[in-house]
Amino acid sequence: MKTALITGASAGIGHSLTRLFAQDGHSMVLVARRKEALDRAAQELQDAFPKISVHVVAMDLSLPGSGAALVQELDLRNIEIDFLVNNAGFGSNGAFSKLNLDREIQMIDLNVRTLVELTHLLLPSMLAKKSGRILNVGSTAGFVAGPYMATYYATKAFVNSFSEALSEELKGTGVTCTVLAPGPTATEFAKVAGSTKSELFRGPNMASSDDVAKIGYEAMMTGQVLAVAGIANKILIQSMRIAPRFVLRKVIRQLNK
Repeated sequence: MKTALITGASAGIGHSLTRLFAQDGHSMVLVARRKEALDRAAQELQDAFPKISVHVVAMDLSLPGSGAALVQELDLRNIEIDFLVNNAGFGSNGAFSKLNLDREIQMIDLNVRTLVELTHLLLPSMLAKKSGRILNVGSTAGFVAGPYMATYYATKAFVNSFSEALSEELKGTGVTCTVLAPGPTATEFAKVAGSTKSELFRGPNMASSDDVAKIGYEAMMTGQVLAVAGIANKILIQSMRIAPRFVLRKVIRQLNK
């Protein structure tokens, strides 16, 4: 039986991924800030899939050193990770000069630093076994600059680029790295980011977290490098590659404002 570590597992895409792992008979370590939500999710999984083990670690991964603290906790519990899912993250909306600086730094710490930290700390054991899967949740936002969500778009550009580079380094090792790039998805993200009134999150065709999670899960299990969720998003990314960047900036500015 293999074990997956899933950050941001209490809601949204992370929560949807837990059921996919459970259905395939994999045990899990669920990580998020809200212990009650984690305990509830763990109990639901244990009731539905009694043969697997579900561990809960309530932790704020935006805090410095939290990645190392989490790995230390895994070592204390004698848990070895076969699948790493770096899903935890959040965004913010508004003119950068008016946003709370501490919150912007927290976003960088969670979306980027903790992802890199956990990957670096857990990768050696995967390489030693010549077996492992890493799934990083990036975004279609990472393919373009994002006025009024400048820091968030930049963090996802890092995740997309880092993941693709790492996947190339890992060729032939038995370990793979996949980056999932969703577009607007029906989760708590927009509410936390303060983007519920933006045009991006007011459309009727937002993807469900279950659909996005399935795309990412299947891509990870087959070792795919980049998984863009949805045909429309795939077309959008291709159009971004040929559209003038000054035009893209103006379009995204209008969508996010």
